Amino acid sequence: MKERFRKHAGEVNSAHCEAEEKYNLFIKPKASIREAISSQTTQYKAEYLARLKWSLECIKFILHQGLAFRGHDEGKDSKNKGNFRELLQWLAGNFEEVNKVVLGNAPQNCQMIDHKIEKQLISSCAHETTKFVIEELGDECFTILADESSDAYQQEQLALCLRFVNKIGEPVERFLGLAQVEDTTSLTLKEAIQTLLMKYQLPISKVRGQGYDGLKKLIMEDSPSAYYVHCFSHQLQLTLVAVAKENIDCKWFFGHLAYLLNVLGMSCKKIRMLRVAQAEYMIEALKLGEIEAGQGLNQEMGLARPGDTRWGSHYTTKRDQDIVNAVDLLEFTKVQLQVLREDDGWKEFLENVTSFCVKHNVRCVDMDGKYKPIQRARAFYKNAMNYHRFHADMFLGVIDRQVQELNNMFDEVNTELLRCMASFSPAKSFSSFNIDDLVKLAGFYPHDFDFEEMHQLPFQLNLYINDVRNDENFINLRSLAELSMMHVRTGRALRYDIVYKLLKLVLVLPVATAGVERVFSSMNYIKNKLRSKMGQKYLNGCLVTFIERDFFLQVKDEDIITHFQSIKDRKVIL
Repeated sequence: MKERFRKHAGEVNSAHCEAEEKYNLFIKPKASIREAISSQTTQYKAEYLARLKWSLECIKFILHQGLAFRGHDEGKDSKNKGNFRELLQWLAGNFEEVNKVVLGNAPQNCQMIDHKIEKQLISSCAHETTKFVIEELGDECFTILADESSDAYQQEQLALCLRFVNKIGEPVERFLGLAQVEDTTSLTLKEAIQTLLMKYQLPISKVRGQGYDGLKKLIMEDSPSAYYVHCFSHQLQLTLVAVAKENIDCKWFFGHLAYLLNVLGMSCKKIRMLRVAQAEYMIEALKLGEIEAGQGLNQEMGLARPGDTRWGSHYTTKRDQDIVNAVDLLEFTKVQLQVLREDDGWKEFLENVTSFCVKHNVRCVDMDGKYKPIQRARAFYKNAMNYHRFHADMFLGVIDRQVQELNNMFDEVNTELLRCMASFSPAKSFSSFNIDDLVKLAGFYPHDFDFEEMHQLPFQLNLYINDVRNDENFINLRSLAELSMMHVRTGRALRYDIVYKLLKLVLVLPVATAGVERVFSSMNYIKNKLRSKMGQKYLNGCLVTFIERDFFLQVKDEDIITHFQSIKDRKVIL
């Protein structure tokens, strides 16, 4: 009987023995060969975990600062092994608890300093950071802000940000991720955006706004309520530059101004002389009360250059600017240009120029004299008078073109959608509030309001306006963002849930694409000429943790390590 059983069992590699081994592994998963070979003990696991945590701490510090990880030479005899290894070595040299488990005191095949380990930990940090963004978004509707730019390696990158209203009622813009695109056609960009959204299980049907014109029609095919608002800052900047370039006199002035800046900027001696003169002027002006001192006022700055760069117009754009305020500011600008165009505006302008010339010993132009053209034949302006050239051709001509171009570029501000949104403005005790316009506004979002909600909306709006007008908390509010946060703070977001839902849809519409432009600024900082060959996933991980570092600081080490362990089979199972 024993002989027959031995014959049935066969050799070590027989089918019976393999089945028996698999059964034992099934009932006792901890007793796997992989774990047995690693000779794991409680102490070994503790040392592995400590070593992993210290490597993670170094990586977190470098990610937060946006620094490079590797050195040019990471050998044992190198004097600079790069930020990661140098920081870990410094910790080992100053703290005995670190020195016990890292570098020379770690197993040669488990030192946790390999480049692959670095990238996997960075990816885990980015993954857990993005989870905070997704949790903050929740089930809310959002706007996509997308733009493309080339990096230091001349690769086209598409950056995607989300704009939404968080749980405290504040409109925020969060960086979701970066995607490399082969070309900038609409279909390619749409596919890249959909891939990023699907990666985090964000349905495109939840998109309620977009800040990228090339995808306007394609996105609205999947989400009809994803209304497009062109970047106000970009439009305004294009308007100003286009008008300046069209006017010959303005173009000549800014051209010579650029020459002057080049002459001053190329000489350290001249820059120093300019700073001394400016400091003397500031002291005198402060004594006379002509200027004020304080944080952000009259600080020493570089020489500003006239140009048509987009980021120049975005840099000073406020993140919390809502679309209703932007429309109001635009209308205010048009009114001010019209005021400036009137006779009193010209006279005040001329007096200011004359006063400046007298103060700085600059020869004033005789407005009653004949115009003498610069770099042009006199026959070209035959019998032209200074007053007509400066007042009619230059001053009025430029203002008229500015107003005309503003009307052309900002034609969407006259649409029904934005006009209805203005009814939410809390300014002047909700003087613009109009129930009919807000009910009409809800009609632009048929997928967000069902029949019952549309029926209740007018009654809820009527109760809402009577309530907030009698509440001191709502008296001095100036923007929709402040109004939204006050709704949450006072519990009115729950009391008037339909009204608050409509308000959030207004707030997700973007005013500018400054958030995306800041991503590219960060990308140029992280992927510079010395790190130009960073891989796509590596770059994305560094960007997410650097841009959203407020969330990154909240991520727990345990969550990062758990994700790191799940990426692949590890020698040590925690």
